[in-house]
Amino acid sequence: MTSGRTRHADGLTLQGVTVALEHRQVGPGVYAVQYALRVLESVHTHNDGVSAEQLSREIGVPLGYLSQVLSMLRRERYLGFLPGGGYVVGESLVLLGAPNRDLALAEKLKVILKELRDEVDAAVYFSRYDDGEVRIIDFADGPNAPKVNEWVDFRSAAHASAVGKCLLAQLDHDGRREHLSRHRPARLTSRTEIDDRVLLTKLERQPASVPTLDLQEYAVGTVCAAIPVTIGSTVACLALSMPYAQAHRLRPAVDTLHERAAPVLLSMSI
Repeated sequence: MTSGRTRHADGLTLQGVTVALEHRQVGPGVYAVQYALRVLESVHTHNDGVSAEQLSREIGVPLGYLSQVLSMLRRERYLGFLPGGGYVVGESLVLLGAPNRDLALAEKLKVILKELRDEVDAAVYFSRYDDGEVRIIDFADGPNAPKVNEWVDFRSAAHASAVGKCLLAQLDHDGRREHLSRHRPARLTSRTEIDDRVLLTKLERQPASVPTLDLQEYAVGTVCAAIPVTIGSTVACLALSMPYAQAHRLRPAVDTLHERAAPVLLSMSI
């Protein structure tokens, strides 16, 4: 364990600041997306609108849980609601089905990231592992939510950043080894792990139910966390960063990130 960092049962303490991060299932976000897709398929067959009660019967989901999914779909404008009652296909779904889908998806993602930034009061990032490289697809920052200073290209720093480690953890063992063979781990701060064997072991043991952390491993003065948001073969993640002085806010911010991951997953799935 590096100097200034001790481990407790409920989390990590870094120079006196406790970051309590419990095991939290990522699964519910994926399940919400699966139910949402079934809802959209069902609504699409009802040109004149369909009630929540009928949707509950058709897709076999309890009305209490379905109400949460319907609220999310309305908030993200995948569903509309007729004045006389009944759900119909919404604006976002129409746009994502249009010829300019990629542009519509990029705009949708930008809106989601800005909303997340305001909710967690931190810079938020969406990243993918494309063609063997870590890529920041988009991010949202602001005066009160500064993004991390990219003093080393993220493509070369997957071993140190929360984003990079989260993406590598989703690869198989050979994929991780191949990446580290091309991007040799370099010491970026005193807390950066550069031993291949240690890195591979940590990535192998990283639970999907726990966020991947970067506690000043990429840049001094910044803490980051990332969660996987992957359906199918796409390797992706949502992440946030904040100044080290605000590390006590990391856990509630990550909780919010978990709760709001469904719209990102959904837009990737349609």
